[in-house]
Amino acid sequence: MYIIITGLLLGGSYALIAMGLNLQYGVARIMNLANGEMLVAGGFVAFWLYTTAELSPFLSIFLLAPVVFALNWLIYRIMLLPLVRRAKTRGQLEVDSILATFGLSFVAVGLMLAVFGGDYFSYSYLARSVPIAGDTFALNRVSAFIGAAILCGLVYLWLNRSRVGLSLRAVAVAPESARLVGIDVAQRSALAFGLGGAITAMGGALVSSYLTLDASTGVIFTLKALIVVIMGGVGDVRGTIVAALMLGILETFVATVIDPGLTLAAAYGLFILILLFRPQGLFGRASA
Repeated sequence: MYIIITGLLLGGSYALIAMGLNLQYGVARIMNLANGEMLVAGGFVAFWLYTTAELSPFLSIFLLAPVVFALNWLIYRIMLLPLVRRAKTRGQLEVDSILATFGLSFVAVGLMLAVFGGDYFSYSYLARSVPIAGDTFALNRVSAFIGAAILCGLVYLWLNRSRVGLSLRAVAVAPESARLVGIDVAQRSALAFGLGGAITAMGGALVSSYLTLDASTGVIFTLKALIVVIMGGVGDVRGTIVAALMLGILETFVATVIDPGLTLAAAYGLFILILLFRPQGLFGRASA
């Protein structure tokens, strides 16, 4: 039971982080390799607001989200939209966006090193235990999971119940057909990219309450978000949530029962199996 609960707590954070990448890749067709840097930036801001103004990371996300949304929206409109317009095929766009955002990740790391320095950072927030099912768990992890679950639920409902959310799903499924019914694909793609960055940054603020981060750790979260997105199915929010919880439980099991040093190996092993035997994701359908 301890492994399952701990894995679910970890997986909830992964779900929120991967949901941002899924929106960017599923709707805007941009494989954003700077996604992890956005998470670290969110963590940095939450750390700074807590240590200077004693503002809870659960409140700082409301200040963080609109700023990061605007930043990502501008990145898409200025840097990525020309690539979208130039690309003749989806494959070419994916290659170009991977190269562009790979360079962007280095720019982001350099800026964070210049502003915050190269030291690890952490802070003590809700650092006490809470009993659950006969075991004790860190309250900051439990609180981060609850916050991530609420945000994931709100995003899921918005995508499935609101008019704008349904238009994003239409762009994700068939962008050419979406244009025929009057949807501005470029506008919706910019919205999805900005929203994805904001969600990732909010995830960074939440996980900073219990994780130690530094400017160069973003790549680890980018890779884990990519694993979750591919496992769950590109553009499938439901699959992202389930895949993230599965990954959290797997990593916790390996770290507890086998060796903590093998958690990344287990994650990538699962990733390879998914690519080999179910590349369309957990809930996707094979191409005809």
